[in-house]
Amino acid sequence: MTVAVKLPKTITPEEYLEMERVAVQKSEYYAGEVFLMAGASPNHNRIARNVLTELNSGLRGESCEVFGSDQRLYVSKNGLYTYPDVMAVCGRIEFDNRDRDSLTNPVLIVEVLSPSTANYDRGGKFELYRDIPSFGEYVLVHQDKVLVEHHRRDEQRRWLLTEYKDLQTSLLFESIGISIPLQRIYERVDWLIG
Repeated sequence: MTVAVKLPKTITPEEYLEMERVAVQKSEYYAGEVFLMAGASPNHNRIARNVLTELNSGLRGESCEVFGSDQRLYVSKNGLYTYPDVMAVCGRIEFDNRDRDSLTNPVLIVEVLSPSTANYDRGGKFELYRDIPSFGEYVLVHQDKVLVEHHRRDEQRRWLLTEYKDLQTSLLFESIGISIPLQRIYERVDWLIG
């Protein structure tokens, strides 16, 4: 979840990174503006943890590595700095030249949708993510119902969408070769709190 911060002027990426190194709370950066990241719901955290745990377990001994929401991502083509809920990198990790803490080459990004950010995650943020050359798979997980939107780039570089709505089905993360049953993605989610 992000909230815009009203600053008297836009700031540079260098100023953002300097602020972020000492900040108590994480923030995202795009086009000179800083956006505070608000806390997430228990269901949001459960889903992100479940996906991260399953992917991490499945990638043991492989050349791909998975990261959680404390790992910053930098999109060099458009200047976005952000913290996806889960992302995976295969092979050698590449970093932003200004900052050795910001990854630049994920193959997979997973976002757990929050009511306040769902439209941005599906639209503007997805558009910004598509500027990452290595990026080929985007998964959006709803926290208030069983629904996973799975976007993947095909050989012609077109984005294809598949929706999953049944806890008895499994989602194949094609970019890293791991399949997870939706039942595990939604494990311990409390539907009564939404």
